[in-house]
Amino acid sequence: MGSGHDTVADELVRRARAEGRQADAVDVLALLPYGLGAGLRGFYRTAVREAPWIYAAVYDFFLRPGPSPRPSGTPLARLAGGRLMDVVRRTRADVVVPVFHLAAQLTGHLRERGVLGVPSVVVVVDFAAHRQWLHPGNDLYLCVTDEVADEVRRGTGRSARTTGPVVAPGFFTGGPGAEDWRRRIERHGGGRPAVLLSAGAWGAGAELAATARLLAGNGFAPVVLCGRNERLRRALSGLPGVLSPGWVTDMPGLLHACAALVDNAAGQTAVQALAAGVPVVGYRPLPGHGAEGVCRMAALGVSEQASDEAALLRSLTRLTAPGETRERRIASGRALFREDALSRVVAAG
Repeated sequence: MGSGHDTVADELVRRARAEGRQADAVDVLALLPYGLGAGLRGFYRTAVREAPWIYAAVYDFFLRPGPSPRPSGTPLARLAGGRLMDVVRRTRADVVVPVFHLAAQLTGHLRERGVLGVPSVVVVVDFAAHRQWLHPGNDLYLCVTDEVADEVRRGTGRSARTTGPVVAPGFFTGGPGAEDWRRRIERHGGGRPAVLLSAGAWGAGAELAATARLLAGNGFAPVVLCGRNERLRRALSGLPGVLSPGWVTDMPGLLHACAALVDNAAGQTAVQALAAGVPVVGYRPLPGHGAEGVCRMAALGVSEQASDEAALLRSLTRLTAPGETRERRIASGRALFREDALSRVVAAG
């Protein structure tokens, strides 16, 4: 939907090609007929940006884990089945790897019916695996945490392994771009600790301007990721002490130039920060899977969660200062990265 799933798919493709294998990324929404994929993406983007209560209701009805019956995503996913099988036959794929829950419903359905003749290995990118990730037809699930793997096993009866998040190697090592970002932030922040505020690829979040002003007024240099939301970027560009760079192509460099991340979705930016050794604080999370993921991260001890402005400032003060608290949080985050998910994909194929 946003760019997080695409980022994971692209990194798996990069790793496969680096090993001399053939790999392709396919957008399952583009496989849906009648423009349904574009419609779903547009609805979700609008709901998350403008009316998050609508997405919260959708999440509760379709996605939230629990024992009560929920509608399945399989009927919608089935509409993409013919086109997916065309891709599988054309590429002579040995394995299909869903990184998005609708794709997992599709491959599970096709495997269960015997239509898809090669294994499907689902890479679950969320810290809270909602029910639409789960389909007993899939062969293997690769998960970010042991807790998610346990939930998958209980929900599907299928094999699940904990590999950790999938991020590009540059997030662990940084790069030459970090120094350029440090100089740019210095011009705005005057030497104060740089704190990255993430609003995702769509620039969605609650009271981002208020949070940026709060940080700028309390000793931090806020850098706000506005994604492709130009309206948000323009609204923030005039705030004193706030840097709103627009769409960023050098995320490893930017993260290595920052002292902490304020996150609202527990998505790909959050795990990229953990890889980069940047402490994460969850604050004003998006509804649905965002709120559940932020809670899960904090419960695991890989991040902190702030319930109000005072708690946010306390967390950032602790985590941006050199010392044991910061180092312990960094170590906990990096411990999530256990093994290369691609090696499990290849073994399954």
